[in-house]
Amino acid sequence: MSGRQGQGDAAAGGGPRPGSSADRASVEEPVTVVFTWNVAPGREREFEEWLHRVNQVATDFPGHQGVTWIAPDDPGGHYHALLRFSGSRALEAWLGSPERARTITELEGIAAEADRRVRTTGMETWFSLPRTAVRPPPKWKMALVSFSAVYPCVLLFTAFVSPLFQDWPLPLRTVVMPMVMAPLLTYALMPALSRVLRSWLYPDL
Repeated sequence: MSGRQGQGDAAAGGGPRPGSSADRASVEEPVTVVFTWNVAPGREREFEEWLHRVNQVATDFPGHQGVTWIAPDDPGGHYHALLRFSGSRALEAWLGSPERARTITELEGIAAEADRRVRTTGMETWFSLPRTAVRPPPKWKMALVSFSAVYPCVLLFTAFVSPLFQDWPLPLRTVVMPMVMAPLLTYALMPALSRVLRSWLYPDL
């Protein structure tokens, strides 16, 4: 399949220099879009077979970072998909691609989008779920994993970083820790822990 992204010829002088302001501006944050699907009664198996096919197509698309399918608890409930891409441009390229359009036509009479799509880059994307129709882990497990990431960060920060700012006013001292921890947890620790502990978070896989 095709899904190539064009690149400027920097060697010919047509692209921004590495490290320039234009180059930094082109860097996008990862984005997640949430889909909700209403599946026709009795056609759940066909829908799940379709979702495995569309997952395979999306996996090869530039910027794709994974998709999570959450099955309903009860028959007749909605399926939810959390689709992750490296940035908005890569996501829009996939959503408007002929490859995706062809897969969507296969859903006629099987399922349709139920609600408007929701985009997010927030903390709800910390748990990197497997690419299959599964239920999310229990909240107590997610809380325990979160604690395992937060506690050592707070301990190390209090021991080694806080003393450097002890003469600062309280509002400034207080803001330093969340400024450091929020990106560290979001981009490094929580995704890494969810991958390492995947068999414990999802024992049925």
